[in-house]
Amino acid sequence: MIDALDLSTLSDDQRDALVRLIVTLADSKRLMGIRYSDWTLGAPSIETGVSMASMTQDEWGHARLLYAMLKTLDIDPAPFEYERSGDKFASLSALDREPSDWAAVVALMVLADGALSTMLRSLAQGTLEQARRRVPKMLAEEQYHMSMGSAWYRRLADSGGESRRLLAVATENMLPGLIAWLGVDDAAARSMVAIGVLDSAEDRLALYRDEVREVVALVGWDIDTVLGTSEWDEVRGRAVGRPDEEACERARGDRNRALLVE
Repeated sequence: MIDALDLSTLSDDQRDALVRLIVTLADSKRLMGIRYSDWTLGAPSIETGVSMASMTQDEWGHARLLYAMLKTLDIDPAPFEYERSGDKFASLSALDREPSDWAAVVALMVLADGALSTMLRSLAQGTLEQARRRVPKMLAEEQYHMSMGSAWYRRLADSGGESRRLLAVATENMLPGLIAWLGVDDAAARSMVAIGVLDSAEDRLALYRDEVREVVALVGWDIDTVLGTSEWDEVRGRAVGRPDEEACERARGDRNRALLVE
C-alpha cells in the first residue's frame, strides 16, 4: 500500500484543492439524497419507492461522513453544511434541478451516482488515509444503487416510445457536465493527482466510460464521443450553474433548524 499523505505538509493551494474535492463530493451526496427522496412516493411501484427511501438514507449518511473529513484539516464542517448560499454549493450540475420524470431519476442513478462512485473509488485508493477508511463502505452500498439504476435504465430503453425518448434526453443533458467533472484537469485537480490523492483524469474517465458504455448505447449514445462542457467554475470545481434555491434550503436544513428550541 502506498504511504499515507501527511496533511501537515500540504501547501495552501494543495489544502484548498483538497477542501474543494471533499466539499464537491459531500454536496453532491446531500443533493443526490434530496433528489432521491422526492421520488419515494412518486416511484413506479411501492417496492421501488422503498428502495428510493433506503438510497436516500445512504446518500445523506455518505454526505455526513464526507463533510466530517474536513475536521482532519482542522476545518469546522458546520458552515459548509448549514451556512452557504446556493451559489457556493459545489454539487454536480446534474443535480441542479429536480428530475422532471422517472426516466431522469434513472439517469441520475446510473450516470451521476455512477460518476460519484468513480471519483470515490479513486479517492479510496489514494494517499488520503481518512478516505481509505471511510469510502469503501460507501462504495459497497453504492453497488445496489447502480444495480437498481441499470435494471431500470435497460427496462426503459427496451420499452421504446416516450420512455426511451425521455431517457435519451436525460442522458444527453447530464453527460457533458459529468464528463467535465471526472476529467477535470485544472490546477487544483492536477495537484490532487500529484500528491496521490486521486489517480489521473484519463484513468477516471476511462473507468467511467467502461462502466456506462453499454447502457448509454441502449439509447443511441457513444460515450467515447461525448465531450465535457467548456463552462467550468474552478473555484467550486464543477460546471457553471447552481442548484435551485428550494433544494439548497433543504440541504442546509433551514426549516428544521428554525424549529429547534435552545
